[in-house]
Amino acid sequence: MSDHIMKAYDEDLAALQAMLSTMGGLAEEQLSRGLEALTRRDTKLADQVILADDKIDEMERMVEEKAILTIARRQPMAKDLRHIMVAIRIATDLERIGDLAKNVAKRAHAISDPIPRRLTTGLQRMGQLALTQLKRVLDSFAASDAEQAMDVWRHDEDIDALYNSIFRELLTYMMEDPRQIGACTHLLFATKNIERIGDHATNIAENIYFLVHGTQLKDARPKKDETATTPFSPLNDE
Repeated sequence: MSDHIMKAYDEDLAALQAMLSTMGGLAEEQLSRGLEALTRRDTKLADQVILADDKIDEMERMVEEKAILTIARRQPMAKDLRHIMVAIRIATDLERIGDLAKNVAKRAHAISDPIPRRLTTGLQRMGQLALTQLKRVLDSFAASDAEQAMDVWRHDEDIDALYNSIFRELLTYMMEDPRQIGACTHLLFATKNIERIGDHATNIAENIYFLVHGTQLKDARPKKDETATTPFSPLNDE
């Protein structure tokens, strides 16, 4: 491959990396603002989050188009091809994270009464943990750091454990005060959305491992979501 072709190919990969960095920043912002909208019941901010989701959707389309054109023009092999395929997969995960953050924000419209502080505290903790996981895995991708990505992968169970705790607390609260059943149900869906964001961050970590090592991760994914065995388990609201 000539130096000119190699340079052009490197520029294509750099462009893909930059697009994913922008998309990741948007996803982080959406999650942060979606959490704020819900905990403050700020419907104006919620509407901004909902409208901004189109930007992430458009970025996903741009990444896919750039990736396909790069494959068609450069015919990459081995790690170069892995880089492009991983970019497409990560873009898909980031688009789903954007959707889930939008769903969290939508709950601000559904809850009319103030949310008790004891309930928002756990929600905020879980949201910040998911946000930290997302930031760390995106940093891992930027640095091609499989070791840090695997640390994110292993800590997904922390989000699951917190989700289980909040799930039980919300069910208890509903039994103690049936007037709060409506609000608590919306919070259950919101926390499930946040738990799913953690899963998508874990997907990204697995793809970073594949990018760096050239093999799929064979270890079983650590999961501690115990709510599937309970009588009430919120479906993934996507």
